[in-house]
Amino acid sequence: MKFHALLASFALGWSLHAAHPFVACDYIGNKVAIVSADGKIETQFDCPNPQDVWRLANGNFLICYRNGAREVTRDNKTVWEYKAPDKVEVHACQPLKDGRVLIAEGGTARLIEVDRDGKIVKELPLPSATTQKTHEQIRGTRKLANGHYLLCLKGDHKLVEMDGDGKIVREIKTPGDLHEAIALPNGNILISCGDGHKVIEVDRNDKVVWEIGENDLPNNPLRLAAGMQRLPNGNTIICNYLGHGHLGEQAQFIEVTKDKKVVWEFRDEKQFKSVNQLQLLDVSGDPVKGEILR
Repeated sequence: MKFHALLASFALGWSLHAAHPFVACDYIGNKVAIVSADGKIETQFDCPNPQDVWRLANGNFLICYRNGAREVTRDNKTVWEYKAPDKVEVHACQPLKDGRVLIAEGGTARLIEVDRDGKIVKELPLPSATTQKTHEQIRGTRKLANGHYLLCLKGDHKLVEMDGDGKIVREIKTPGDLHEAIALPNGNILISCGDGHKVIEVDRNDKVVWEIGENDLPNNPLRLAAGMQRLPNGNTIICNYLGHGHLGEQAQFIEVTKDKKVVWEFRDEKQFKSVNQLQLLDVSGDPVKGEILR
């Protein structure tokens, strides 16, 4: 569909199903799905409460879900898996160097790096004040090129940068229970603020230099801001998680420009309940997903 047709469809109030191929987590629908540009699910990975997904350089996909993480092929074969301990929630994963996988666990309140044999080769405790509440401990987590970690401490309402030894080197207080933090190439950090109903971008001095507020986008109030992707053209994809009473009310994710114009939205209640994380598959480079250290 051409760009002018997209704009016309918005004016008419149509729901658009797809404009890019993508892979997405449907937390309530208990699946990760690869979707074509015409909106068709090509492959579906069934798993409870998925939270994170990456397309890897080898064409496989790394996903994490409530009970662990695994690497799967396009034809749904598992080639690597980590199973978390009982009563533990896994909320983030990331492919690292030498095939290792970074995993953030609530319950054990730890970050771990796991090798291809399933062995834990590094472990760090989460610096969280809510360690007694499994579901509140952690959300988006990323390892940076300098060996530091960005941690979304959900229940503490703050983003923490921690060095490779577990020392806190930076803290950013956020509105709401943040879900994702992405280190951008310009040194800024993009943060989705969960039920704070905001997405903010902060500079190296923690100053907010750009934001999308709850009611900044016509017909698209931010409910729970979850996964994101910053595109090479400067636009931002925002997953608008619609759990907590908003299923079926509006688009499940949107693309917005720097001047807060919606250029694409995805809404498909037949195939998805609520999208909380995604990655576009036709975009070269991927600064929003963070640095793939592999």
